[in-house]
Amino acid sequence: MLKKVSPEQVNMLRKDTLMELLDIQCIEVGDDYIVATMPVDSRTHQPMKLLHGGASAALIESVGSMGSTLLLDLEKEVPVGIEINANHVGGMSSGLIKGVGKVIHAGRRTHVWQVDLTNMETGDLICTGRLTVMVVPKKK
Repeated sequence: MLKKVSPEQVNMLRKDTLMELLDIQCIEVGDDYIVATMPVDSRTHQPMKLLHGGASAALIESVGSMGSTLLLDLEKEVPVGIEINANHVGGMSSGLIKGVGKVIHAGRRTHVWQVDLTNMETGDLICTGRLTVMVVPKKK
């Protein structure tokens, strides 16, 4: 079960990160899911002016990592992404993309997140991915 925090509290972790640069923002936190958005614009385009697959992967990893932070005691351990896959099934050239991440497995040493990315305007599935997170002791 994810900690009960507001999206604003989650967004405080964005400062000076890729998430801030790409304007990835948490908009909802549920019991076992987290939702974030990212603009599709010049920051996230590939040369053909479409959403870059790497930007989709960055959103998938950000959603899963945000979710894992809400499963851990960050004073003692930290989440580290160790494997990500992404299947690009649609395209976008502008607008807002929404990532909905659902925890599939929340073990003591690993977490697995399923993250679907959809076009906020049309609801079309753009990309689906999975992130595996390793839980490591925090260095003192």
